[in-house]
Amino acid sequence: MPTFHASDGTEIAYHLRGEGEPLVVLPGGPMRASAYLGDLGGLSAHRQLVLLDLRGTGDSAVPADPATYRCDRLVDDVEMLRHHMGLAHMDVLGHSAGGSLAMLYAARYPERVAKLTLVTAIPWALGMPVAAEERLAAARLRVDESWFKHAFPAFEAWLAGSVDFDPVIAPFFYGRWDEAAQEHDACAEYEFNDEAAGIYGSDGAYDSAATRSELARFTAPVLVLAGELDGGPCPALARRAAEVFPNGEFAVQPGAGHYPWLDDADWFVRRVAAFLGGSGRRTG
Repeated sequence: MPTFHASDGTEIAYHLRGEGEPLVVLPGGPMRASAYLGDLGGLSAHRQLVLLDLRGTGDSAVPADPATYRCDRLVDDVEMLRHHMGLAHMDVLGHSAGGSLAMLYAARYPERVAKLTLVTAIPWALGMPVAAEERLAAARLRVDESWFKHAFPAFEAWLAGSVDFDPVIAPFFYGRWDEAAQEHDACAEYEFNDEAAGIYGSDGAYDSAATRSELARFTAPVLVLAGELDGGPCPALARRAAEVFPNGEFAVQPGAGHYPWLDDADWFVRRVAAFLGGSGRRTG
C-alpha cells in the first residue's frame, strides 16, 4: 500500500488497481474509505485506478488538526498526491461528495486536470444542494418494488430530519437491491469517519460564486454522469451542474442509482472509458 505525506505531515494512503494511465479517484461519503469503490465495475481494465483514502479514512492517518477535514483544505492533499506520483497532468474522477472536492481541485489547479469525471456527484461546491423534493420524486419511482412500502416512511422521516439515517432506506441508493447491493451496503458502517463527515462541508468549505467563476473558464473535457433513479443528485440537477463547464457533457445511466458501476458495470465502464480515452501523462 503506497503512501505519501501531506504538507502538515499526515500520512495519506492510496490504492492502485489495474494498469495503464492513472485515473485519480476521489471517494464520496463524505469521508468514506475508498474501499467501497472496488474497481469501479472493471474500469481498472482500462486505467490504473488511484483510489485515495482521504485523511482519517481507510488506511490514511488521522490528522492532528480535525479542521483539515474540510473539503477546501483537502484540495492540498490531492495536489500533494499528484506531485508524489510525478504527474504533470492527471485525469480525476470524483464520486458523490468527492465530486465537490474534484471541482474545487479543478478550480484551483485547472492546468493540472486533463479530464474530469463527476459520477453521481452532489454539486455542493457549485451552490447546488439536493432538495428533499428531488429525493422524494426519485424514491417514488421505486413504488412497485417489494421493499418500498416499508422503506418509504423512514425515507421521508430521514429527509425531514426527524430521525437519523435508517439502514432500511438503503435500497433507494441502488438501482437494484440485489445481493451485490446488499453486500456493498453492509460494509458502509465500517467505512465512514463520522467526525470528518461533519466537518467536510462545514462553514467556509465552499465559495460557490468563486468556484463557478473559475470553472466557467475551465476548458478541459468534463463528463457529468447521473443515475436515472438517483435522487441525490437527480438527473436534472446533474444536468445543471454540467452546464457550468464550457466543455461539459452530460449522461444518464439507465436504471442506475447512486453507485452506477454496481447497477450495470458494462454500461458504466463503456461510457466512462470512452470519455477518458488516453490522456493522463507522467512527467519525465
